[in-house]
Amino acid sequence: MEYTKLGTTGLDVSRICLGCMSYGDSASGNHAWTIGEEESRPFIKAALEAGINFFDTANVYSAGSSEEIVGRALEDYGNRDEIVIATKVHGRMADGPNGAGLSRKAIMSQIDASLRRLGTDYVDLYQIHRWDPTVPIEETLEALHDVVKAGKARYIGASSMYAWQFSKALYISEANGWTRFVTMQDHYNLINREEEREMYPLCQDQGIGVIPWSPLARGKLTRDWDARTSRSETDFFGQTLYDTVSSDRVIVDRVAEIAAERGLSRAQVALAWVLAQPVITAPIVGATKMAHLTDAVAAVDVSLSDEEIKRLEDPYVPHSLAGF
Repeated sequence: MEYTKLGTTGLDVSRICLGCMSYGDSASGNHAWTIGEEESRPFIKAALEAGINFFDTANVYSAGSSEEIVGRALEDYGNRDEIVIATKVHGRMADGPNGAGLSRKAIMSQIDASLRRLGTDYVDLYQIHRWDPTVPIEETLEALHDVVKAGKARYIGASSMYAWQFSKALYISEANGWTRFVTMQDHYNLINREEEREMYPLCQDQGIGVIPWSPLARGKLTRDWDARTSRSETDFFGQTLYDTVSSDRVIVDRVAEIAAERGLSRAQVALAWVLAQPVITAPIVGATKMAHLTDAVAAVDVSLSDEEIKRLEDPYVPHSLAGF
């Protein structure tokens, strides 16, 4: 495993981040395709053994049970001082007017709830899961600053939003002397590269670590175009992310061609392309089969030629923004 700094911080993270949305109680209702605790633990253990030290979850994943599963497994298998735990706040966690969002009340309540579920005194990276248009960004940023100063989070990050929103947040933090976002977790892969237009130049200029979600396009880059899985049939959010434009199918086919030529899996090729982008710190990869994990780790050592990268990129056409 290779390690790199998280943006301009001094924090060392593995080039692969294990995404933990797949680990949770499916009975919670919001992710029918998740796997339970006993099935999840071997993946977390194997990730640690492979050198992955970076784990991403969220309070809203399976109504909090993802955090519980991840926290218990990391306590049993890992060394807290070596592990980087990331979680998120924004989604609805309770009925009522203050059960979601990025108000000061919600943030202060949810950080404590996440720490209880994770079984830790602090998280390494506390991220806003989305932009909240109903709350002044100043209120959100000052609350996050106070979370850091209270020792409950080491760093803060953001997720899918417009570049102007992220730029505004960075400016306001600096103007007020508040803790600054150090990461952007966004939607990026071979068939959705819209972040290259504005967000990634901003991240490069500001020294932001980029940890994209869905780097394999919900698995579309790892299988034949018309193939279906249990997750693809029940992941209703995922169904909103990708259309059926002809260029997408061409790119999926080219991933398969290069994989066959190189004797690699399709996942290794698609992840190697993401890892080759200079702005990327660590793609967030989910794993519900051991092959998912071994492919992700192996991709770190795959180097694509300029010609292969060109073949993968040339068919791309502009897409609508998806995932905000």
